[in-house]
Amino acid sequence: MTEEAVAGEAVTDEEPAGEAVAGLELTVVARDRVATEVVALTLGRPDGGELPGWTPGAHVDLELGPGLVRQYSLCGDPEERTTMRIAVQREPAGRGGSRLAHERLTVGATVRVHGPRNTFPLVAARRYLFVAGGVGITPIRPMVAAADAAGADWRLVYGGRSRATMAFATTLRQRYGGRVSLYPQDETGLLDLAAVLAGPDVGTVYCCGPESLVTAVEEHCRGWPPGCLHVERFAPRDDGRPATTIDGDGGPAGTTDDGGPATAFEVELALSGRTVTVPPGTSILRAVEEAGVPVLSSCRQGTCGTCETPVLAGVPEHRDSLLGAAERAAGDVMLICVSRARTPRLVLEL
Repeated sequence: MTEEAVAGEAVTDEEPAGEAVAGLELTVVARDRVATEVVALTLGRPDGGELPGWTPGAHVDLELGPGLVRQYSLCGDPEERTTMRIAVQREPAGRGGSRLAHERLTVGATVRVHGPRNTFPLVAARRYLFVAGGVGITPIRPMVAAADAAGADWRLVYGGRSRATMAFATTLRQRYGGRVSLYPQDETGLLDLAAVLAGPDVGTVYCCGPESLVTAVEEHCRGWPPGCLHVERFAPRDDGRPATTIDGDGGPAGTTDDGGPATAFEVELALSGRTVTVPPGTSILRAVEEAGVPVLSSCRQGTCGTCETPVLAGVPEHRDSLLGAAERAAGDVMLICVSRARTPRLVLEL
């Protein structure tokens, strides 16, 4: 999952890191089918104790198996501190995470959870336009509730293949009435984004959904003032760069941002006292793992932020689809699953 173009203050405080950094062993306390191939899972401590706080747009990382970590947006109520709710869409063509979640995470099952983390925060605004596609409704749902509670002027435009595939569509419409516009593709066709995104006066736009939707929304909002559009994506941004060499992680590592050849560089691991060489065609993440230093990671495509690592020295070459322009310019964090170095040496907090 990725987010960009964020500006302004969050509507609520950031969630504390606390014990969530090391992960929590949580139990599935409830499971509900909320759409075709979508189940909502309610997670809680075995002892019923309090969980770390979170804000709209946050997600958690679930360890679904050895080396298999997946992110899911929190779609419940941040005020409910003893449970967390996520929704998982089964993806037959996916990499296996959703299948395992559907098959193994039954009521009573346990799963290790990391987070919450928020790379898609809701900023304060007087007017919002929320655009969701398919399971992209999950981070948007608590944003809608927060905007409504704050008394903001807002509207939700929600599209999907059919009504049966659109999670939470009925409850959203029942609760908020005409502020929620549903567009099942088999009934209405594709979203008319030209009409929906008529101009910046529609408000601060939040969009989450399939890459085709996110890309189209970005195109319609091109030229709008900074901070008008916030998106979260589930796949790497298709920015028209030439194809790159792919290492075993699935991350582009064969060329630089300007299309030139990648070169080897050194990475000093400040916490581990190790220095590793990262050759062309190999990601930092892979090199660090092969050196025996464990790093929590998931997508290995530069979209989820799980492997985000502080940079203590050196200049990173950002190749992710998550960090915004200001974060890239600051150069104090990087996603080591795809990004490389512009200097011969990096020092990372690993």
